[in-house]
Amino acid sequence: MAYHGIGSNRTMTIHPAFLDPQNQHLFEQNKPLVEKIARNMARSLSANIECDDLIQDGMMGLIDAILRNSKSTTSAQFESYAAQRARGAMLDGLRAGDPGSRQIRRSMRQVELIILQLGHQLGRAPLESEVANGLGIPLADYQRLLQEAHGYTLISIDDLGGDDDPQAYLEQCADSNNDPLLALERASLREALAAALNALSKQDRLMLNLYYVHSMKMHEVGKVLEISESRVSQLHTQAIAQLRAGFAGHKEILKPRRKPRLAA
Repeated sequence: MAYHGIGSNRTMTIHPAFLDPQNQHLFEQNKPLVEKIARNMARSLSANIECDDLIQDGMMGLIDAILRNSKSTTSAQFESYAAQRARGAMLDGLRAGDPGSRQIRRSMRQVELIILQLGHQLGRAPLESEVANGLGIPLADYQRLLQEAHGYTLISIDDLGGDDDPQAYLEQCADSNNDPLLALERASLREALAAALNALSKQDRLMLNLYYVHSMKMHEVGKVLEISESRVSQLHTQAIAQLRAGFAGHKEILKPRRKPRLAA
């Protein structure tokens, strides 16, 4: 059996001896999930990132999840675990193809720290010029960093598992039958996100609403806001950095629960 990404030159072959019939069925059953995750991730990435490459990396993550699957795992638990494995594999693929991404993430964490410090000092969200001054770099260089960090996410697998070994988070969830997405459903996280959103400017809230709620492309958002697509990208990255800064001090809400959630 071979999996061919639509429009992709890459082919991933799964030999029948590699996956037994039951696991082959599990693979086929969860392929649409991986493809959906890849499409959603591709939306926030630059145009040179092929969705089909994300899908192929995600399929490898799905296979890894299948091979690690416990017989006692429920269908819902496996789906959540497989989703995290697929996302992790896609992120690994992106990082492998982008040697500068680690440096950009370090730079953006510094941006978050400056935003947090200035927010406390000023009692409001800092301006781009104020963040650039806090970083000790020209405004143009700061805006260039925002452009290069396009695709920066609100919460990543690194945040869930820690910088040292994010995969350890998935292993813990698998061993304890915990849903790795439970942390994202907690009221404390929703409250922290709501507070961080309220601290954004009216324009930034509108931009995020158009992009995430109404699923507009960045060039479409730019037309509504009467700014360029590259400017939308910069504002989006800074807004995400401000939201992440709003989570500072609340890292405990991202930790996995020790007990599985009771079925409804």
